[in-house]
Amino acid sequence: MPILAAEVDVFPNDLLSRDVLSGDGESQWWAVYTRSRQEKALMRALVSMEIAFYCPVLPHCFRSPSGRLRTSYLPLFSNYLFMYSNGYDRHRALKTNLISQTIEVHDGLQLSNDLRQIQRLTRTGKPLSIAANLNPGSKVRIKSGPLVGVEGVVMKRQGTDFLFVAVNFLQQGALIKLEDVQVHPVF
Repeated sequence: MPILAAEVDVFPNDLLSRDVLSGDGESQWWAVYTRSRQEKALMRALVSMEIAFYCPVLPHCFRSPSGRLRTSYLPLFSNYLFMYSNGYDRHRALKTNLISQTIEVHDGLQLSNDLRQIQRLTRTGKPLSIAANLNPGSKVRIKSGPLVGVEGVVMKRQGTDFLFVAVNFLQQGALIKLEDVQVHPVF
Protein backbone atom coordinates (compact mmCIF):
# COMPACT_ATOMS: atom_id res chain seq x y z
CA MET A 1 0.00 0.00 0.00
CA PRO A 2 1.47 3.38 -0.95
CA ILE A 3 2.23 5.88 1.77
CA LEU A 4 1.00 8.56 -0.62
CA ALA A 5 -0.43 8.04 -4.08
CA ALA A 6 1.77 8.83 -7.04
CA GLU A 7 1.61 12.49 -7.95
CA VAL A 8 1.68 14.25 -11.29
CA ASP A 9 5.22 13.93 -12.68
CA VAL A 10 4.56 15.71 -15.98
CA PHE A 11 2.36 18.75 -16.56
CA PRO A 12 0.59 19.05 -18.93
CA ASN A 13 0.24 15.36 -19.76
CA ASP A 14 1.25 15.88 -23.39
CA LEU A 15 4.32 18.02 -22.62
CA LEU A 16 6.88 15.52 -23.93
CA SER A 17 4.80 14.53 -26.96
CA ARG A 18 4.74 18.05 -28.35
CA ASP A 19 6.63 18.60 -31.59
CA VAL A 20 8.41 21.85 -30.74
CA LEU A 21 10.10 21.89 -27.37
CA SER A 22 13.48 23.25 -28.33
CA GLY A 23 12.49 26.81 -27.50
CA ASP A 24 9.83 28.78 -29.36
CA GLY A 25 11.46 32.13 -28.76
CA GLU A 26 9.45 32.68 -25.60
CA SER A 27 9.48 29.39 -23.67
CA GLN A 28 12.53 27.23 -23.11
CA TRP A 29 13.79 24.35 -20.96
CA TRP A 30 15.27 25.01 -17.53
CA ALA A 31 16.96 22.46 -15.29
CA VAL A 32 15.71 23.35 -11.84
CA TYR A 33 17.81 22.41 -8.84
CA THR A 34 15.45 22.30 -5.86
CA ARG A 35 16.10 22.86 -2.22
CA SER A 36 16.81 19.62 -0.40
CA ARG A 37 13.96 17.10 -0.71
CA GLN A 38 11.52 19.66 -2.13
CA GLU A 39 10.90 18.13 -5.56
CA LYS A 40 7.32 17.03 -4.84
CA ALA A 41 6.38 20.30 -3.15
CA LEU A 42 7.67 22.17 -6.20
CA MET A 43 5.78 19.81 -8.53
CA ARG A 44 2.54 20.54 -6.66
CA ALA A 45 3.23 24.29 -6.80
CA LEU A 46 3.95 24.20 -10.54
CA VAL A 47 0.73 22.29 -11.23
CA SER A 48 -1.27 24.87 -9.27
CA MET A 49 0.47 27.69 -11.22
CA GLU A 50 -0.03 25.76 -14.51
CA ILE A 51 3.68 25.82 -15.39
CA ALA A 52 4.93 22.98 -17.60
CA PHE A 53 7.47 20.56 -16.08
CA TYR A 54 8.73 16.98 -16.01
CA CYS A 55 10.23 15.18 -13.03
CA PRO A 56 10.63 11.42 -13.52
CA VAL A 57 9.58 9.52 -10.38
CA LEU A 58 9.89 5.83 -9.56
CA PRO A 59 8.15 3.64 -6.99
CA HIS A 60 10.36 2.60 -4.08
CA CYS A 61 9.14 -0.40 -2.08
CA PHE A 62 10.32 -1.13 1.45
CA ARG A 63 9.14 -2.80 4.64
CA SER A 64 8.04 -0.74 7.61
CA PRO A 65 9.31 -1.67 11.08
CA SER A 66 6.02 -3.53 11.61
CA GLY A 67 6.69 -5.62 8.49
CA ARG A 68 4.18 -4.04 6.13
CA LEU A 69 5.17 -3.46 2.54
CA ARG A 70 5.18 0.26 1.78
CA THR A 71 5.62 2.15 -1.48
CA SER A 72 6.82 5.70 -1.85
CA TYR A 73 7.55 7.59 -5.05
CA LEU A 74 10.99 9.14 -5.37
CA PRO A 75 12.46 11.35 -8.11
CA LEU A 76 14.86 9.55 -10.43
CA PHE A 77 17.27 12.51 -10.35
CA SER A 78 17.50 13.80 -6.79
CA ASN A 79 16.86 17.54 -6.50
CA TYR A 80 16.28 18.00 -10.25
CA LEU A 81 13.16 18.91 -12.15
CA PHE A 82 12.86 20.08 -15.76
CA MET A 83 10.66 23.12 -16.38
CA TYR A 84 9.50 24.41 -19.76
CA SER A 85 8.56 28.03 -19.33
CA ASN A 86 9.02 31.64 -20.28
CA GLY A 87 10.82 34.22 -18.14
CA TYR A 88 7.67 35.32 -16.34
CA ASP A 89 6.72 31.77 -15.28
CA ARG A 90 10.34 31.09 -14.27
CA HIS A 91 10.17 34.12 -11.99
CA ARG A 92 6.86 32.92 -10.50
CA ALA A 93 8.42 29.50 -9.81
CA LEU A 94 11.44 31.10 -8.14
CA LYS A 95 9.08 32.97 -5.80
CA THR A 96 7.93 29.63 -4.31
CA ASN A 97 11.21 29.55 -2.33
CA LEU A 98 11.56 25.85 -3.22
CA ILE A 99 14.25 26.39 -5.87
CA SER A 100 17.95 26.63 -5.19
CA GLN A 101 18.88 27.58 -8.75
CA THR A 102 17.77 27.33 -12.37
CA ILE A 103 20.12 26.36 -15.16
CA GLU A 104 19.35 27.41 -18.72
CA VAL A 105 19.34 24.51 -21.18
CA HIS A 106 20.96 25.55 -24.46
CA ASP A 107 20.10 22.43 -26.47
CA GLY A 108 16.39 22.07 -25.72
CA LEU A 109 15.80 19.64 -28.58
CA GLN A 110 18.40 17.19 -27.23
CA LEU A 111 16.99 17.48 -23.70
CA SER A 112 13.45 16.88 -25.02
CA ASN A 113 14.59 13.70 -26.76
CA ASP A 114 16.47 12.50 -23.67
CA LEU A 115 13.47 13.14 -21.43
CA ARG A 116 11.10 11.31 -23.81
CA GLN A 117 13.32 8.24 -23.59
CA ILE A 118 13.54 8.46 -19.78
CA GLN A 119 9.74 8.75 -19.63
CA ARG A 120 9.38 5.61 -21.76
CA LEU A 121 11.73 3.75 -19.40
CA THR A 122 9.89 4.86 -16.27
CA ARG A 123 6.53 3.81 -17.72
CA THR A 124 7.65 0.22 -18.33
CA GLY A 125 7.40 -0.49 -14.61
CA LYS A 126 10.72 -2.32 -14.67
CA PRO A 127 13.34 -1.51 -12.04
CA LEU A 128 15.63 1.38 -12.94
CA SER A 129 18.71 2.68 -11.24
CA ILE A 130 20.50 6.00 -11.52
CA ALA A 131 23.95 6.03 -13.06
CA ALA A 132 26.56 8.64 -13.77
CA ASN A 133 27.71 8.85 -17.36
CA LEU A 134 30.14 5.93 -17.44
CA ASN A 135 32.63 4.82 -20.07
CA PRO A 136 30.68 4.58 -23.30
CA GLY A 137 30.21 1.18 -24.91
CA SER A 138 28.27 0.35 -28.04
CA LYS A 139 25.50 2.80 -28.88
CA VAL A 140 22.37 0.89 -29.85
CA ARG A 141 18.69 1.31 -30.71
CA ILE A 142 16.11 -1.20 -29.50
CA LYS A 143 14.26 -2.77 -32.45
CA SER A 144 11.63 -4.86 -30.66
CA GLY A 145 9.73 -5.09 -27.43
CA PRO A 146 8.08 -2.37 -25.35
CA LEU A 147 11.10 -0.04 -25.64
CA VAL A 148 11.30 -0.04 -29.46
CA GLY A 149 13.12 3.06 -30.69
CA VAL A 150 14.90 3.87 -27.41
CA GLU A 151 18.58 4.64 -27.92
CA GLY A 152 21.31 4.15 -25.38
CA VAL A 153 24.62 2.50 -24.61
CA VAL A 154 24.95 -1.18 -23.75
CA MET A 155 26.86 -1.77 -20.51
CA LYS A 156 27.84 -4.95 -18.79
CA ARG A 157 27.74 -5.01 -14.98
CA GLN A 158 28.40 -8.16 -12.99
CA GLY A 159 27.82 -10.28 -16.09
CA THR A 160 24.43 -8.71 -16.93
CA ASP A 161 23.65 -6.46 -19.90
CA PHE A 162 22.06 -3.09 -19.16
CA LEU A 163 20.95 -0.24 -21.39
CA PHE A 164 22.19 3.17 -20.24
CA VAL A 165 19.90 6.00 -21.39
CA ALA A 166 21.50 9.38 -20.74
CA VAL A 167 20.21 12.82 -19.95
CA ASN A 168 23.27 14.45 -21.47
CA PHE A 169 22.63 17.82 -19.88
CA LEU A 170 22.99 16.33 -16.37
CA GLN A 171 25.67 13.80 -17.33
CA GLN A 172 23.48 11.22 -15.64
CA GLY A 173 21.01 8.66 -16.84
CA ALA A 174 19.08 5.54 -16.04
CA LEU A 175 20.09 1.88 -16.33
CA ILE A 176 17.57 -0.77 -17.27
CA LYS A 177 18.27 -4.47 -17.55
CA LEU A 178 18.10 -5.75 -21.11
CA GLU A 179 15.88 -8.80 -21.42
CA ASP A 180 14.89 -10.52 -24.66
CA VAL A 181 15.17 -7.44 -26.83
CA GLN A 182 16.71 -7.08 -30.22
CA VAL A 183 19.20 -4.23 -30.48
CA HIS A 184 20.97 -2.80 -33.49
CA PRO A 185 24.02 -0.56 -33.54
CA VAL A 186 23.53 3.17 -34.17
CA PHE A 187 26.14 4.83 -36.36
